[in-house]
Amino acid sequence: MNYFSSDFKLGILGGGQLGKMLLFDTRKFDIQTYILDPSDEAPCKIACNKFFKGDLMDFETVYNFGKQVDVLTFEIELVNLEALVKLEEEGLKVYPSPKTLKLIQNKGIQKDFYVKNNIPTASFERFENLQNLKSAVTLSAVEMPFVWKCTEFGYDGNGVKVIRQITDLDTLPNVECIAEKMIPFKNELAVIVCRNPSGEIKTYPVVEMEFHPEANQVEYVICPARIDNKIADKARAIALNVSEKFNHVGLLAVEMFQTNEDEILVNEVAPRPHNSGHYSIEASYTSQFENHLRAILDLPLGNTDSKVAGIMVNLVGEEGFSGNVVYQNIEKILGWNGVTPHIYGKKQTRPFRKMGHVTITNQDIKEARKIAEDVKNTIRVISEN
Repeated sequence: MNYFSSDFKLGILGGGQLGKMLLFDTRKFDIQTYILDPSDEAPCKIACNKFFKGDLMDFETVYNFGKQVDVLTFEIELVNLEALVKLEEEGLKVYPSPKTLKLIQNKGIQKDFYVKNNIPTASFERFENLQNLKSAVTLSAVEMPFVWKCTEFGYDGNGVKVIRQITDLDTLPNVECIAEKMIPFKNELAVIVCRNPSGEIKTYPVVEMEFHPEANQVEYVICPARIDNKIADKARAIALNVSEKFNHVGLLAVEMFQTNEDEILVNEVAPRPHNSGHYSIEASYTSQFENHLRAILDLPLGNTDSKVAGIMVNLVGEEGFSGNVVYQNIEKILGWNGVTPHIYGKKQTRPFRKMGHVTITNQDIKEARKIAEDVKNTIRVISEN
């Protein structure tokens, strides 16, 4: 099939920042793109060929959108699964497949999948609702502290909370959830795997993630991870095994814990471009977004090696500020070598909302980490008022 400067149409469900960054590569290759998103202010709107406003969870909306394109992908997991199944049954290429998404969309099902396939993960219990979990805690059937996770609709730290006492459950929604054992760990790691329908598969280097203690969001992504080569090899091998078991096409971001005993445990996965791979735009030979595009179009995969050490700093809305966004001091960091900001195009900021990121590249990972700290302490994402 001729994808380039042709009538071929790529459909993307979701018009957020991940889609916007993917569109950089579709425009580079002159590939037509159609976007579906519920917001008129979606970041993707300025860069696609056609934009459609609609509910990603509505069957008819997703189905009718899919009928207009030749290949369908998504940049968010919260989409109508039944519509994707019907589209695939009717012959549309949907990548990753709804069969893969069905195993990932619900975190309880995802965790059961790890157990069934002997993939190392933290022990857990599933609960139909919060009330059942409270009963189990009262009966000491669940040991505290533990990590509470809602099984659906969680993102960017939402839907995850450390429970240290029973009163911590009082403010949580009464939804299906899991109680996961607290794991003492040295590092949180991630590996992005890319795979095309022909079976070609590659992994990006292991990255290390540093999280904000309150928002449970990634603050820094460090590539390469500052770990022993044997640990890195083990993490990449586990990520490849996870990819094989899910039989995915496109990108699969595998988030993992390195325990105090140097075990590697899989935390969760995302079947799409991922925050842990943003560094690759500047630091890798082929960015995660270009490789996602190559993979879903069954083109040869690009080189996943790094050209240089890279660190990503997330830009999130500062506490105490909501409204029209202002990026304070951005002109200062623009004057620093190896520093590249990415602004996502969200006009409204609020506390901890992801508004952009900054990549720092340097031959010296220690120097890159120092500059990343300076970036974090310099730029502020605030509002006009």
